[in-house]
Amino acid sequence: MKFKLIMSLVRPEITKDVIKAAKNAGATGDVIIPARGSGLTEAKIFGITLEDKTDIVLFVVEEHSVNKILDALCTECRLTEPGRGIAFVLSIDKVTGLDRQIEKIKEKLKEERL
Repeated sequence: MKFKLIMSLVRPEITKDVIKAAKNAGATGDVIIPARGSGLTEAKIFGITLEDKTDIVLFVVEEHSVNKILDALCTECRLTEPGRGIAFVLSIDKVTGLDRQIEKIKEKLKEERL
């Protein structure tokens, strides 16, 4: 079984929507990391750059679920709109500690006949 990391950087007010969309599309868990960042345009007050609050939401998912989850994030969370956030996928070489999730993933793959 191969896994991928979906990493999404989103505004905190849509974090719950991102998690809900990903889980409905097949993600079995998540990690949220509070962060700060800026995009193409930076807001400045008295010469000091203001950084927006951002949440980094991580999902370790089975590779066959990646496209379905990304599609759900784009559609349901409108990530294609400017300022909403971004999502991207990284490869994972090895993983441990997912024993409980692997059983659920196997059941879902059998249902989808992959």
